[in-house]
Amino acid sequence: MSIGVRRRMGVEERRQQLIGVALDLFSRRSPDEVSIDEIATAAGISRPLVYHYFPGKLSLYEAALKRASEDLASRFAEPREGPLGARLLRVMRRFFDFVDDHGPGFSALMRGGPAVSAEGAGSQDHVSATRALIDSVRQAAYEQMLAHLGVTEASPRLELVIRSWISLVESTALIWLDGRRIPRAELEVQLVHDFAALAAVSAGHDAEMAELLRTMAENEPADGPFADLAGRLIALG
Repeated sequence: MSIGVRRRMGVEERRQQLIGVALDLFSRRSPDEVSIDEIATAAGISRPLVYHYFPGKLSLYEAALKRASEDLASRFAEPREGPLGARLLRVMRRFFDFVDDHGPGFSALMRGGPAVSAEGAGSQDHVSATRALIDSVRQAAYEQMLAHLGVTEASPRLELVIRSWISLVESTALIWLDGRRIPRAELEVQLVHDFAALAAVSAGHDAEMAELLRTMAENEPADGPFADLAGRLIALG
């Protein structure tokens, strides 16, 4: 009869396991409320062994944030096929999947990270690292939006529209997390409508944006989210 032997993890494999465990805990509670002991217990190792792989909770938290930011940025990736409105709606659904699953962690990321006071957070290095991660998510989302629009170099007005919309998506998600008082599915559709509305307002001031808006509208089906917005606005009259 063979006896099962517990496989020993390699250094990088163990680091990745600890990051995953920490991210799961940070996603369910504020990182300030999660202890190294909890992380060690969840990973099935001793507290000293956690410190063998990470100098402290702050470094582990930053590694978890990095993984979370990469995951969040990937939510904006979408095949460039089919109507833009439907693509953006799928993007918003994946984005809110992340927000729903990682509420406290998402809030901490977008608000610059928690105190983690015992590890000396608040240092300039930590703040700079967190901001860099947030900026990387925003830049990835911006580049994905350009690709969805088929634009290689944005005009100043288009850049303003896209970056304003990304900020709106972030702030909407943060507000929604505070009580979830509006059905998530409604917000996902509303944010797609918001992008169309921002583009339409800009088109009223700029011929290049007007041409882009016409291109966006040409391929939209009658039952798509952009047509839905037009119908809702007409009904108001």
